[in-house]
Amino acid sequence: MAGVLPRFGPFGPLPPRDEFGIKETRPRLAGGRAGGYDLVERMEYLYVRIVKARDLKWSGGFDPLVEVKLGSYSCATRHIDKTTSPEWNDVFAFSRERLQASFLDVVVKGKGFAKDDFVGRLRFDLADAPFRVPPDSALAPQWYHVFDKKAERGGEVMLAVWFGTQADECFPLAVHADAAFAVDAKLAAHIRCKQYTVPRLWYVRVNVIEARDIAFVDKARVGEVFVRTKIAAQVHKTKTCVARLPTCGWNEDHLFVAAEPFEDHLILSVEDRVKVDKEEVIGHVHIPFKEFERRWDARPIRPRWFNLVRPDGAAKIDKFSAKICVRLCLEGGYRVLSEPVHYLSDVRPAARELWHHRPPIGLIELGIHNAFGLSSMRTRDGRGSCDAYCVAKYGVKWFRTQTVIDSLAPRFHQQCFWDVHDHCTVLTVAVFHNCQIGDKGGLVSGDPVKDILLGKVRIRLSTLETGRIYTHAYPLISLHGGGIKKMGELQLAVRFSSTSALGLLQTYAQPHLPPMHYHCPLSIVHQETLRREAVALIAHRLGRMDPPLRRECVEHLCEAHSHRWSMRRSKAHFFRLMAALAPLFAALRWFVDVCHWKNPATTVAVHIIYAMLVCCPNLILPTFFVYKFVLGLWNYRCRPRHPWHVDTKVSHAEMAHLDELAEEFDEFPTKCPPDVVRMRYDRLRSLGARIQEMAGDVASHAERARCAMTWRDPRATAMYLLACLFLAVTTFLAPFQAVALLTGFYLMRHPTLRQRLPDVPANFFRRLPCKVDCLL
Repeated sequence: MAGVLPRFGPFGPLPPRDEFGIKETRPRLAGGRAGGYDLVERMEYLYVRIVKARDLKWSGGFDPLVEVKLGSYSCATRHIDKTTSPEWNDVFAFSRERLQASFLDVVVKGKGFAKDDFVGRLRFDLADAPFRVPPDSALAPQWYHVFDKKAERGGEVMLAVWFGTQADECFPLAVHADAAFAVDAKLAAHIRCKQYTVPRLWYVRVNVIEARDIAFVDKARVGEVFVRTKIAAQVHKTKTCVARLPTCGWNEDHLFVAAEPFEDHLILSVEDRVKVDKEEVIGHVHIPFKEFERRWDARPIRPRWFNLVRPDGAAKIDKFSAKICVRLCLEGGYRVLSEPVHYLSDVRPAARELWHHRPPIGLIELGIHNAFGLSSMRTRDGRGSCDAYCVAKYGVKWFRTQTVIDSLAPRFHQQCFWDVHDHCTVLTVAVFHNCQIGDKGGLVSGDPVKDILLGKVRIRLSTLETGRIYTHAYPLISLHGGGIKKMGELQLAVRFSSTSALGLLQTYAQPHLPPMHYHCPLSIVHQETLRREAVALIAHRLGRMDPPLRRECVEHLCEAHSHRWSMRRSKAHFFRLMAALAPLFAALRWFVDVCHWKNPATTVAVHIIYAMLVCCPNLILPTFFVYKFVLGLWNYRCRPRHPWHVDTKVSHAEMAHLDELAEEFDEFPTKCPPDVVRMRYDRLRSLGARIQEMAGDVASHAERARCAMTWRDPRATAMYLLACLFLAVTTFLAPFQAVALLTGFYLMRHPTLRQRLPDVPANFFRRLPCKVDCLL
């Protein structure tokens, strides 16, 4: 049997189609044995918690630390400067399946000690270590004596040793000591698992009304006054008010994004444009957020006056200070969008007072099992390596797994859950390569090295059945300027549980976004601008946590670059539209075949059914809805059993041209050579010309339909009105059933009664005038 020929794209052979598809798996789930971790496999670890030491004996001063050795693995706590009673409270974890010895050595030494020097030593038999699974109580640490080389007491160390699972509360804090190489304390924080809480975001509305008592140095000059509003890095300017009077009015709204707790102030600055490139500050005022009024509806906000402070060093103009009138409020009725609307993970407004309108309706649980077949991202000892971690995002809670060092098949087996307030939302899981580890890592070299995205998985909750556990392996697909590449697979387990079946059904009748989005809607352009500010604010706040969640991770998960131009994405949307309209086109083709008698039996049956519906019009709607009901039941047998995932064919990624991808991932502003920019510009002009012609044809047809009644063509309008009068009299005198039957039978007449030329109505419509003659 001949082999399957490989598919080729613009970058060479493509992987087989099923390589990009989702696969169902059957992992061994814990089933509730691991302290509630029932969606992942149970992983056992040896935990060593080094708490503190006392009465350490050593001649001279030293910086004590503790080294833990288990077979060929070793790790050490941070050192404490110049003390004999240090406190560390560090936790180390060894995977039980990698244990290489039955004894654990704990060595107390100092920074810079020789290899064989130590203050004291303790050997712990692992057979005596207890096993603990939450919700069992935490194991209490105890004091152990350590002995020096002469078998004399060198002090005491408080520690605890036990076997546990990944459900242990010490797991997020533990340093995985059985990694491929030792990780120092500086990098340890960047490989631990962590849960992050996204700050609550608010829209800040500043309505600049007017300013009074403005005095200019030159009384004869006409001032060009404007107001600059600023919150942190967000800056807006009003239009310029040209006036001689000391009063200037604007009445402009400026919207900002702020996060709780509020750390910045609103800065209002009234400025005068003296020259084209020179602006002078007349006065400014700093307003803290406690001065802002909070609202969650469209009620009016009372204006307030603030005195402007003159800039330092400015000459005194008048004994009365200038004033500015503004309306300030925190908009709590909006949902501050930090992600695209079609990828929303939370739809609750900013004000907690409105959250009772959307109580939890369910629970989404995610088990991150393992990844396999990951692409090599760096080289260690002449072999490929990858340091992978996952980030799961839903609502205000983000979860990051530990970084599995030096593994192309990392095992995470972490479980997290979220309350669901609207199931028409999306859960996002992304896999990253940690570039902060190693000789060229960002924390070691000091360079701003970014973590690399390996792939993303999006799961829409509304497509999940209630109570069912979905266990699938999702392909990690990366699209870059060089083409599409499969970076590996990620195995997940997902379960959506409903806590309120009635609330789950009621959400279908509720608006998707809070009411303020419909009472006072924001423009699409304005929403996108505010979304970029919200993403930057979230990245700034999460970057200040310990360990920090890096900015590139936040931008990838929030789709911060989804607004950029892409020829590939434009083609994908076009073909999506064509696929969505395919049933309509298929119905039209079927009707054309019926009219042309391609299948005489089908055409005769359509004539009979049509005559029955016309004669009994009360059967039209029942027949239509019964047809939809039967069709839906028929489709139930082939209902989808797997969640949706990234489809390279729908994304139009496989056959995308190399230059189209290079343009999509180009920086803004571009740094490409002028000839490349000229070629892309000409290609964009060509595409725009085709869209322009299509829009012009649609506009011409719409204008012809209007011109039939406007007497632009007197003869055509007269003929149209006479035809309308004739049809009015005919339809009034003739029975409706007779008119409908004759019309339908005429449209479905036999091909022998047809002619190839267009019909009279089509000829008449095509000859109507349109405004294409008015174009230059």
